[in-house]
Amino acid sequence: MEDTSKAKSISIKDWKNDDKPREKLISKGAAALSDAELIAILLGSGHQAFSAVDLARAILRKAEDNLHLLGKLQVKQLEEFKGIGPAKAVTLVAALELGKRRQYNDVLARKIIQSSSEAAVFLVPLLKDLEQEKMFVLYLNHANSIVCQEFLSSGGLTSTIVDIRIIMRNALQHLATKIIIAHNHPSGNLKPSVSDKNTTQKVKAACQLFDIQLIDHLIISDQGYFSFADQGLL
Repeated sequence: MEDTSKAKSISIKDWKNDDKPREKLISKGAAALSDAELIAILLGSGHQAFSAVDLARAILRKAEDNLHLLGKLQVKQLEEFKGIGPAKAVTLVAALELGKRRQYNDVLARKIIQSSSEAAVFLVPLLKDLEQEKMFVLYLNHANSIVCQEFLSSGGLTSTIVDIRIIMRNALQHLATKIIIAHNHPSGNLKPSVSDKNTTQKVKAACQLFDIQLIDHLIISDQGYFSFADQGLL
């Protein structure tokens, strides 16, 4: 179990009002709070000798002070900390998931993808933290507006099976004239494999039969993204 208490901490209720996370958020706005203070508000309380902020700092240390890594922590991993039970762990996981959804919902609200970077804004939050490879498809119309999006398949740690027939069927069903495919690399490596390149060419060839354009194939990881289109590989 994670040790979060090397020295006794003063309780948050004994702090000055300007230093208390909740009061600070109300008076100065959420942007004025540190990551630890925001997490402390979600936790609500600490554990005996340490405050909620101390506990939040310990959680961040485990995630190397990286919110992307924090987003990968599961409920059971969070419960390893003293002071965190199922309720707090679930609250934290849910809040982090909402943050991801807000990011790609901003793109979905506009519903128009004009570049690989705009596609990445939508796709990175969906795929970067997954522990298994998954294929995701964006279906677009002639104006590059999203008409449908879906996870198509799942695989293991290093590969995923792509059924090109399903991609084509769904594209025709939704009257899509363009598609973007994307999958994640849980290893973090963004370099496309031989299989990735072959899959791209097979999907492109199938699209051409139906007068559908494959705009891009993105590989996603917590390191960022790789665009086949940007690299001239389509």
